[in-house]
Parts: sequence; C-alpha cells; structure tokens
Amino acid sequence: MSAPFSTLNEFRTVLAQGPSVDTAALAGAQDRNSQLTKPPGALGRLEDLAIWYAGWRGDARPTITAPQVIIFAGNHGVCAQGVSAFPPEVTAQMVANFEHGGAAINQLSKAFGATMTVHALDLDKPTADFTTAPAMSEAEVVAALQTGWNAVDPKADLLVTGEMGIGNTTSAAAVAAAVLGGEAADWTGRGTGVDDAGLARKTDVVTRGLALHDTTDPLEALRCLGGRELAAMAGAIAAARHLRIPVILDGFICSAAAATLQKAHDGALDHTVAGHLSAEGAHRRLLDAIGKEPILSLGLRLGEGSGGALAIGVLKAAVACHSGMATFAEAGVSGA
Repeated sequence: MSAPFSTLNEFRTVLAQGPSVDTAALAGAQDRNSQLTKPPGALGRLEDLAIWYAGWRGDARPTITAPQVIIFAGNHGVCAQGVSAFPPEVTAQMVANFEHGGAAINQLSKAFGATMTVHALDLDKPTADFTTAPAMSEAEVVAALQTGWNAVDPKADLLVTGEMGIGNTTSAAAVAAAVLGGEAADWTGRGTGVDDAGLARKTDVVTRGLALHDTTDPLEALRCLGGRELAAMAGAIAAARHLRIPVILDGFICSAAAATLQKAHDGALDHTVAGHLSAEGAHRRLLDAIGKEPILSLGLRLGEGSGGALAIGVLKAAVACHSGMATFAEAGVSGA
C-alpha cells in the first residue's frame, strides 16, 4: 500500500481520516461474549481484548492467523554526546543479526506464528545531533513515515512494530517530554545501562534539545527530536489504522513514537493496545499519558518489539477463547 502523503501536513490529514471501530462487530462480539460457557467476566481482561480486536477487524467472531512484526532501524547523531553504553555501529550489527535469525525478536516472532521483516533506514547517514539542529528535515521525516506506512502487509491481521537504534532512548525521552510535558529528568532513563554520569549526560542532552526547538506541534517534535525508526513506527501504526489492523505497542520507544500520533489527532491510537510495561522508568508515565494499560509486566527492556511480540500470545488466546468457545445454547449447558 503506497503512502498517500508527501508532506507532514498531508500526513496529518491522513491521520485524521482514519476509520473508526466497527460498531456492529463490536456489539456482536459483546453479545457473543455474554453467551459463552463461563460466568460473566470470568476471563477478565481477555474478554475485553477479544471484543476490542473484533471491533477493529469488523468481525464479531474473528481469528488471528497472520500477525506481522516489523523492525525499523536508524542511527542517531546525538550519540556524539555520549548518551549510550554502546557504539553506533552496533545498530548495523544487530540488523545483520535480525536478518540471520539470531535475535530475541526472531525467536518470539517464530513462537507466535508472526512473519517478521527488518527495514534499515539510512544507517550510513545518522540523523543530525538534535542539540545543534533538527534531527531530520521534513523530507527525511516524511520518507521515514512513508517507509513505515509501506511496510505494513495489507493481509496481516495484527501488527507489532519494533526498533533498533543506538541512542534512541534519548530521542524517545526528548519526544515524550516535548509532546506530553514535564522536565527532561521525568522521561530520561538508563536505556542500555548507562551509569550515573551517563544518565546525567542524557538528561542534559534532552534538556538542551527541548530548549532549542519549537515542538508545540507533535509531528514537529518527531521531526526535530526523533529518529527515522521512530517516525517509521509512527507511519506503520497509522497505516494499520487505515487497514483496520489492530496494533500491539512495544515498549518506551515505540510508545513515544505512538504518542505523537495521539497528540496530533485524538483517538489515533484507539486501534492499539500496550503489549507490556517496560523496565525503562518513564514507560508507566508514558502509558498513563496515552491511556494504555499494559498486557504484560515482565521487566523487559530490550526493545526490538520483543514485549509486543510476546503479547501476541495473550491476544491470540483471548480471540481463540472468544471465537472458539461454545455458547450455553450450543453446549446444552444451563445459563445463570
């Protein structure tokens, strides 16, 4: 599906034109849920997840057969400020690891029957250091949004977006602070494991970035402070909405990218759920700000889409119970 925008303003318009939930399918799923052979509410949040999924797929009795995981990779000029425990060349090395099937996300995608693709975005051309200039030009951020949009398989029935990019927790913290408010220290964490001095450097870098750029517009915040992989995730999440493909958000970085969509257009994340609560300190604050309750909380802080992919199993279980269980009438069981 070719991206139907070539400027940020056109992307903003496309974002506002995303479809709404299918109310008939939603009502049908709610009705079916009330007739299944279990006490009301006995499956807890699994019931809510299945009904949410049915509403976005337009099918009161859906199945999940074609999950897609997409990993986007980008490099960050702000790494020159010493914000990561790892050197920038690790980004390209990990992309090769993804492509050869050796990363955690490869195993999780395989375990839950998801196809996985990797998109490296101009790794030989890092974004600009956002403490001295906007991270991306409009053309660059639009190109990244288009890459994300075009990467979504229209035949997929569930999407997880993940990322790889040394320095991207710094960009994500800056984007979160810009679009959600608060101080740099509220959003900046240890990422790949920086020490106290590294954390202080990261916080200072985010503070300087926020002071330099006018980020009152959330898409401008993504351009000035984000990275190509963050923009690509945002583009993919927006494309999934137009295709009625439900999305499981990954951790802190993915959630920061998604927050720009929510702030650009209220309700832009209604087709998404949060896969997990990351160990990155500000992730809970971020999820609260975009109104998402995580499905899992396992202390993960890897990125790569790993927490989102793990949650595929929970959503598959929810939909399997909803669509596969017998109703009281079908089973010949007396209802309450």
